[in-house]
Amino acid sequence: MFETDPMPAARLLAWYDVFARDLPWRTPPGSQGTPDPYRVWLSEIMLQQTTVAAVRPYFAHFTARWSDVGALAAADDDAVMAAWAGLGYYARARNLLACARAVAARGGFPDTEEELRALPGVGAYTAAAIAAIAFGRRAVVVDANVERVVSRLFGIEEPLPKSRPVIRAATDAITPDARAGDFAQAMMDLGAGVCTPKTPYCLECPLHAGCRGREQSIAADLPRKLPKKPRPDRRGTAFFAVHGGDVLLVRRAGRGMLGGMWALPDDGWAAGCDGDGMPPFPADWTAVDGIVEHGFTHFALSLSVQETQVATRQNLPDAQWWPIDRIADAGLPTLFAKAARLALGQKDNHGQQGNQGQQAEFE
Repeated sequence: MFETDPMPAARLLAWYDVFARDLPWRTPPGSQGTPDPYRVWLSEIMLQQTTVAAVRPYFAHFTARWSDVGALAAADDDAVMAAWAGLGYYARARNLLACARAVAARGGFPDTEEELRALPGVGAYTAAAIAAIAFGRRAVVVDANVERVVSRLFGIEEPLPKSRPVIRAATDAITPDARAGDFAQAMMDLGAGVCTPKTPYCLECPLHAGCRGREQSIAADLPRKLPKKPRPDRRGTAFFAVHGGDVLLVRRAGRGMLGGMWALPDDGWAAGCDGDGMPPFPADWTAVDGIVEHGFTHFALSLSVQETQVATRQNLPDAQWWPIDRIADAGLPTLFAKAARLALGQKDNHGQQGNQGQQAEFE
């Protein structure tokens, strides 16, 4: 069904040898070094549903603090969750620890897709990427960039997600036996910098000859996607309770939205319902001016904030009183960090009050 000659791979690898991105988790093409499976795995987990620009500082911090999988396996859960705060999809952080401990217990990373997929938090894509990049196995690696490149190269017009089996078969047809890891990274780089979502730079592409999307003048329209369903709007309230110089934080349930993270108490809002407006304990609560607008994967949240000063500390289950002047070190998810800034009248990183703007957070 698809061409299987080696020329697309050869042209792409020649391009990659010159134009490969300099990424901190990557072994450059032509170097004598061997990819570190720990760094490859860590980067792939961090990069899920996240941009390279967002991941760079997190990767640098994690590898400086936990230099290998054994160090990460021995890390305190709260320290890892705090270090992850703001990167989104917090289930990844919980799986990261579980996977590190499983790998440390077995004495190292397995080198096959099948064994890698058995690890916590490692799905089909991640297993293929680690097998190819870290261990040189021939594996078919398909992420969003590869989906776009292959859809255009083969002129695949069926919309996603139904087209994914066809895209995978086409990727398999052009994946070489040698340098499969470099090929996978080259496809990612091509999609990130040349075969971009809205404006493909076809004249700069090493695969432009024979690209059906370019030949048919439909490259910019591929891959086609079914219309997204509108996200529901939810409302909730966060509560900023102060005693002396400390603020009350609670640990969220281990499973579910922002699971296991320290946060401000809230009124039970969720993807499927608004909050009930009930504070965590009776007190003289006052509404803070402003609203935190925040986007999650499946819904948008408008979060109001109420504050109070208490004379005695409330003893809530799985809670702690945290120094307000160290609130930035508490590892709060982005949503609750914004709520805290709003309560404190602080400005965010864009010079705006904490209630301005919207930032996506995922679970």
